[in-house]
Amino acid sequence: METMIGVIGGSGLYEIAGLEDARWQAVDTPWGTPSDEILTGRLNGVKMAFLPRHGRGHVHSPTTVPYRANIDALKRLGVTDVIAVSACGSFREEYAPGHFLIVDQYIDRTFAREKSFFGTGCVAHVSVAHPTCARLSDVCYQAAQDSGITAHRGGTYLTMEGPQFSTLAESRLYRDVWGCDVIGMTGMPEAKLAREAELCYASVAMITDYDCWHPDHDAVEVTQIIATLTQNADNARSLVARLPAMLGATRAPCPQGCDRALDTAIMTAPAKRDPAVLAKLDAVAGRVLKG
Repeated sequence: METMIGVIGGSGLYEIAGLEDARWQAVDTPWGTPSDEILTGRLNGVKMAFLPRHGRGHVHSPTTVPYRANIDALKRLGVTDVIAVSACGSFREEYAPGHFLIVDQYIDRTFAREKSFFGTGCVAHVSVAHPTCARLSDVCYQAAQDSGITAHRGGTYLTMEGPQFSTLAESRLYRDVWGCDVIGMTGMPEAKLAREAELCYASVAMITDYDCWHPDHDAVEVTQIIATLTQNADNARSLVARLPAMLGATRAPCPQGCDRALDTAIMTAPAKRDPAVLAKLDAVAGRVLKG
Protein backbone atom coordinates (compact mmCIF):
# COMPACT_ATOMS: atom_id res chain seq x y z
CA MET A 1 0.00 0.00 0.00
CA GLU A 2 1.17 3.51 -0.78
CA THR A 3 1.73 5.79 2.19
CA MET A 4 -0.23 9.01 2.36
CA ILE A 5 0.40 11.20 5.40
CA GLY A 6 -2.45 13.35 6.62
CA VAL A 7 -1.66 16.28 8.90
CA ILE A 8 -4.43 17.96 10.86
CA GLY A 9 -3.11 21.34 11.93
CA GLY A 10 -4.14 23.01 15.16
CA SER A 11 -3.97 26.58 16.38
CA GLY A 12 -1.03 28.35 14.76
CA LEU A 13 -0.40 25.72 12.09
CA TYR A 14 -2.30 26.55 8.93
CA GLU A 15 -0.05 25.28 6.13
CA ILE A 16 2.80 22.94 5.26
CA ALA A 17 5.66 24.42 3.25
CA GLY A 18 7.62 22.63 0.57
CA LEU A 19 4.90 20.46 -0.95
CA GLU A 20 5.44 19.60 -4.62
CA ASP A 21 2.42 19.86 -6.93
CA ALA A 22 0.58 21.52 -4.07
CA ARG A 23 -3.06 22.43 -4.51
CA TRP A 24 -6.03 23.12 -2.29
CA GLN A 25 -8.99 20.92 -3.15
CA ALA A 26 -12.54 20.68 -1.91
CA VAL A 27 -13.72 17.26 -0.78
CA ASP A 28 -17.40 16.39 -0.49
CA THR A 29 -18.42 13.99 2.27
CA PRO A 30 -21.73 12.48 3.43
CA TRP A 31 -21.04 14.07 6.81
CA GLY A 32 -20.98 17.64 5.57
CA THR A 33 -18.23 20.03 4.55
CA PRO A 34 -14.77 19.65 6.15
CA SER A 35 -13.20 22.51 8.07
CA ASP A 36 -11.56 23.78 4.88
CA GLU A 37 -10.24 22.65 1.56
CA ILE A 38 -7.39 20.16 1.88
CA LEU A 39 -3.87 20.94 0.70
CA THR A 40 -2.42 17.95 -1.16
CA GLY A 41 0.93 17.28 -2.78
CA ARG A 42 4.13 15.33 -2.27
CA LEU A 43 6.96 15.90 0.17
CA ASN A 44 10.19 14.07 -0.60
CA GLY A 45 8.26 11.75 -2.87
CA VAL A 46 5.59 10.80 -0.32
CA LYS A 47 1.96 11.83 -0.76
CA MET A 48 0.67 14.24 1.86
CA ALA A 49 -2.56 15.99 2.75
CA PHE A 50 -2.94 18.93 5.12
CA LEU A 51 -6.19 20.03 6.74
CA PRO A 52 -6.39 23.10 9.02
CA ARG A 53 -8.67 21.85 11.82
CA HIS A 54 -10.21 25.25 12.55
CA GLY A 55 -10.14 26.39 8.92
CA ARG A 56 -7.87 29.06 7.53
CA GLY A 57 -8.48 32.19 9.58
CA HIS A 58 -9.63 30.07 12.54
CA VAL A 59 -13.36 30.09 11.79
CA HIS A 60 -14.41 26.96 13.74
CA SER A 61 -14.57 26.71 17.51
CA PRO A 62 -13.54 23.38 19.05
CA THR A 63 -17.21 22.40 19.31
CA THR A 64 -18.15 23.29 15.73
CA VAL A 65 -15.18 21.59 14.04
CA PRO A 66 -16.79 19.07 11.65
CA TYR A 67 -14.77 16.11 12.95
CA ARG A 68 -16.62 13.41 11.03
CA ALA A 69 -16.35 15.28 7.73
CA ASN A 70 -12.65 15.91 8.33
CA ILE A 71 -11.77 12.27 8.98
CA ASP A 72 -13.98 11.02 6.14
CA ALA A 73 -12.39 13.49 3.72
CA LEU A 74 -8.86 12.37 4.62
CA LYS A 75 -9.83 8.70 4.27
CA ARG A 76 -11.57 9.44 0.96
CA LEU A 77 -8.36 11.03 -0.38
CA GLY A 78 -6.37 7.88 0.47
CA VAL A 79 -4.69 9.00 3.69
CA THR A 80 -3.20 6.08 5.65
CA ASP A 81 -1.53 7.86 8.60
CA VAL A 82 -2.86 10.90 10.47
CA ILE A 83 -0.69 13.19 12.56
CA ALA A 84 -2.86 15.51 14.64
CA VAL A 85 -1.20 18.65 15.94
CA SER A 86 -2.87 20.75 18.63
CA ALA A 87 -2.09 23.53 21.09
CA CYS A 88 -2.43 22.42 24.71
CA GLY A 89 -1.97 23.60 28.27
CA SER A 90 0.30 21.65 30.61
CA PHE A 91 -0.50 20.10 33.98
CA ARG A 92 3.14 19.20 34.66
CA GLU A 93 5.91 21.56 35.73
CA GLU A 94 8.39 19.51 33.68
CA TYR A 95 6.25 19.84 30.53
CA ALA A 96 7.03 23.47 29.86
CA PRO A 97 5.71 25.86 27.23
CA GLY A 98 7.49 25.12 23.97
CA HIS A 99 7.74 21.39 24.70
CA PHE A 100 5.88 18.74 22.70
CA LEU A 101 4.06 15.75 24.19
CA ILE A 102 3.32 12.68 22.08
CA VAL A 103 -0.03 11.67 23.52
CA ASP A 104 -1.03 8.04 24.08
CA GLN A 105 -4.18 8.34 26.22
CA TYR A 106 -7.25 10.55 26.52
CA ILE A 107 -9.99 11.42 28.94
CA ASP A 108 -12.97 12.66 26.96
CA ARG A 109 -14.97 15.37 28.72
CA THR A 110 -16.72 16.68 25.59
CA PHE A 111 -20.50 16.51 25.42
CA ALA A 112 -21.75 18.52 22.42
CA ARG A 113 -20.17 16.63 19.51
CA GLU A 114 -21.06 13.71 17.25
CA LYS A 115 -18.60 11.00 18.23
CA SER A 116 -19.21 8.13 15.82
CA PHE A 117 -19.84 7.33 12.18
CA PHE A 118 -22.02 4.43 13.27
CA GLY A 119 -25.47 4.28 14.82
CA THR A 120 -29.01 3.19 14.08
CA GLY A 121 -28.95 1.14 10.89
CA CYS A 122 -25.35 0.02 11.31
CA VAL A 123 -24.00 -0.34 14.83
CA ALA A 124 -20.28 -0.83 15.50
CA HIS A 125 -18.03 -0.84 18.55
CA VAL A 126 -14.30 -0.32 18.05
CA SER A 127 -11.65 -0.59 20.76
CA VAL A 128 -9.99 2.63 21.83
CA ALA A 129 -8.15 1.13 24.79
CA HIS A 130 -5.01 2.34 23.04
CA PRO A 131 -6.39 5.28 21.03
CA THR A 132 -3.18 6.30 19.27
CA CYS A 133 -0.92 4.26 17.01
CA ALA A 134 2.30 3.28 18.81
CA ARG A 135 4.27 2.93 15.56
CA LEU A 136 3.26 6.34 14.28
CA SER A 137 3.73 7.93 17.70
CA ASP A 138 7.27 6.56 17.91
CA VAL A 139 8.04 8.11 14.51
CA CYS A 140 6.68 11.49 15.64
CA TYR A 141 8.72 11.35 18.83
CA GLN A 142 11.90 10.55 16.92
CA ALA A 143 11.17 13.30 14.39
CA ALA A 144 10.74 15.78 17.23
CA GLN A 145 14.03 14.77 18.81
CA ASP A 146 15.82 14.96 15.47
CA SER A 147 14.42 18.47 15.05
CA GLY A 148 15.90 19.56 18.39
CA ILE A 149 12.48 19.84 20.04
CA THR A 150 12.14 18.97 23.71
CA ALA A 151 9.60 16.16 23.47
CA HIS A 152 8.01 13.70 25.87
CA ARG A 153 6.71 10.27 24.84
CA GLY A 154 3.41 9.22 26.36
CA GLY A 155 0.88 11.13 28.38
CA THR A 156 -2.83 11.70 28.95
CA TYR A 157 -4.73 14.46 27.13
CA LEU A 158 -7.86 15.77 28.87
CA THR A 159 -10.26 16.95 26.16
CA MET A 160 -12.66 19.59 27.43
CA GLU A 161 -15.63 21.00 25.53
CA GLY A 162 -14.66 24.66 25.72
CA PRO A 163 -14.60 27.27 24.38
CA GLN A 164 -13.95 28.63 27.88
CA PHE A 165 -10.86 27.48 29.74
CA SER A 166 -11.01 25.52 33.00
CA THR A 167 -11.95 26.81 36.40
CA LEU A 168 -9.21 26.49 39.00
CA ALA A 169 -11.14 23.68 40.70
CA GLU A 170 -11.38 21.77 37.42
CA SER A 171 -7.71 22.29 36.65
CA ARG A 172 -6.72 20.92 40.06
CA LEU A 173 -9.08 17.95 39.63
CA TYR A 174 -7.65 17.01 36.22
CA ARG A 175 -4.06 17.39 37.44
CA ASP A 176 -4.04 16.19 41.04
CA VAL A 177 -6.84 13.61 41.11
CA TRP A 178 -7.10 12.29 37.57
CA GLY A 179 -3.39 12.48 36.75
CA CYS A 180 -3.74 14.13 33.32
CA ASP A 181 -0.70 15.64 31.63
CA VAL A 182 -2.10 18.16 29.13
CA ILE A 183 -5.45 19.77 28.39
CA GLY A 184 -6.94 20.76 25.06
CA MET A 185 -10.25 21.07 23.24
CA THR A 186 -9.89 19.05 20.02
CA GLY A 187 -8.34 15.64 20.74
CA MET A 188 -11.74 14.00 20.98
CA PRO A 189 -13.73 12.79 19.14
CA GLU A 190 -11.04 13.07 16.47
CA ALA A 191 -9.01 10.10 17.75
CA LYS A 192 -12.12 7.92 18.11
CA LEU A 193 -13.27 8.73 14.58
CA ALA A 194 -9.83 7.99 13.15
CA ARG A 195 -9.97 4.55 14.76
CA GLU A 196 -13.43 3.92 13.29
CA ALA A 197 -12.05 4.93 9.89
CA GLU A 198 -9.16 2.46 10.32
CA LEU A 199 -6.56 5.22 10.18
CA CYS A 200 -3.34 5.15 12.17
CA TYR A 201 -3.45 8.26 14.37
CA ALA A 202 -0.77 10.04 16.38
CA SER A 203 -1.30 13.15 18.50
CA VAL A 204 1.34 15.84 18.95
CA ALA A 205 0.43 18.23 21.77
CA MET A 206 2.24 21.56 21.43
CA ILE A 207 2.40 23.10 24.90
CA THR A 208 1.72 26.83 24.93
CA ASP A 209 1.20 27.51 28.64
CA TYR A 210 0.56 26.08 32.08
CA ASP A 211 -3.11 25.72 32.88
CA CYS A 212 -4.56 27.77 35.73
CA TRP A 213 -3.39 25.30 38.42
CA HIS A 214 0.09 26.84 38.15
CA PRO A 215 0.82 29.63 40.66
CA ASP A 216 2.46 31.75 37.96
CA HIS A 217 -0.41 31.29 35.49
CA ASP A 218 -1.85 34.76 36.05
CA ALA A 219 1.53 36.34 35.33
CA VAL A 220 1.60 34.92 31.78
CA GLU A 221 0.82 37.52 29.16
CA VAL A 222 -0.97 36.90 25.89
CA THR A 223 2.10 38.11 24.01
CA GLN A 224 4.13 35.30 25.61
CA ILE A 225 1.55 32.70 24.60
CA ILE A 226 1.47 33.99 21.02
CA ALA A 227 5.28 33.89 20.84
CA THR A 228 5.24 30.28 22.08
CA LEU A 229 2.47 29.41 19.63
CA THR A 230 4.55 30.80 16.74
CA GLN A 231 7.65 28.88 17.81
CA ASN A 232 5.60 25.71 18.24
CA ALA A 233 4.21 26.06 14.73
CA ASP A 234 7.74 26.40 13.32
CA ASN A 235 8.79 23.30 15.26
CA ALA A 236 5.74 21.39 14.08
CA ARG A 237 6.65 22.15 10.46
CA SER A 238 10.16 20.86 11.11
CA LEU A 239 8.75 17.67 12.64
CA VAL A 240 6.35 17.11 9.73
CA ALA A 241 9.12 17.68 7.18
CA ARG A 242 10.99 14.67 8.57
CA LEU A 243 8.06 12.26 8.41
CA PRO A 244 8.15 11.26 4.72
CA ALA A 245 11.71 9.93 4.91
CA MET A 246 10.94 8.10 8.15
CA LEU A 247 7.66 6.53 7.04
CA GLY A 248 8.63 5.81 3.45
CA ALA A 249 6.49 5.67 0.32
CA THR A 250 5.32 2.10 0.88
CA ARG A 251 3.34 1.14 3.94
CA ALA A 252 3.15 -2.25 5.62
CA PRO A 253 0.11 -3.30 7.69
CA CYS A 254 -0.07 -1.61 11.08
CA PRO A 255 1.42 -3.86 13.81
CA GLN A 256 -1.22 -2.56 16.24
CA GLY A 257 -4.07 -3.31 13.84
CA CYS A 258 -5.33 0.26 13.51
CA ASP A 259 -6.00 -0.40 9.81
CA ARG A 260 -8.13 -3.44 10.68
CA ALA A 261 -10.12 -1.96 13.57
CA LEU A 262 -13.48 -2.85 11.99
CA ASP A 263 -12.74 -6.54 11.46
CA THR A 264 -14.91 -7.57 14.40
CA ALA A 265 -16.61 -4.26 15.25
CA ILE A 266 -19.84 -4.23 13.24
CA MET A 267 -22.72 -5.71 15.19
CA THR A 268 -25.75 -5.18 12.95
CA ALA A 269 -26.68 -8.26 10.91
CA PRO A 270 -26.22 -7.76 7.15
CA ALA A 271 -29.94 -8.14 6.46
CA LYS A 272 -30.76 -5.43 9.00
CA ARG A 273 -28.30 -2.80 7.80
CA ASP A 274 -29.83 0.40 6.47
CA PRO A 275 -28.70 0.99 2.84
CA ALA A 276 -28.77 4.77 3.38
CA VAL A 277 -26.41 4.45 6.34
CA LEU A 278 -24.13 2.08 4.42
CA ALA A 279 -23.91 4.59 1.59
CA LYS A 280 -22.58 7.20 4.03
CA LEU A 281 -19.98 4.72 5.26
CA ASP A 282 -18.51 4.03 1.83
CA ALA A 283 -15.12 5.60 2.54
CA VAL A 284 -14.88 4.98 6.27
CA ALA A 285 -15.96 1.32 6.32
CA GLY A 286 -16.04 0.26 2.70
CA ARG A 287 -13.31 -2.33 3.26
CA VAL A 288 -15.52 -4.45 5.53
CA LEU A 289 -18.96 -3.55 4.21
CA LYS A 290 -18.26 -4.50 0.60
CA GLY A 291 -17.47 -8.06 1.59
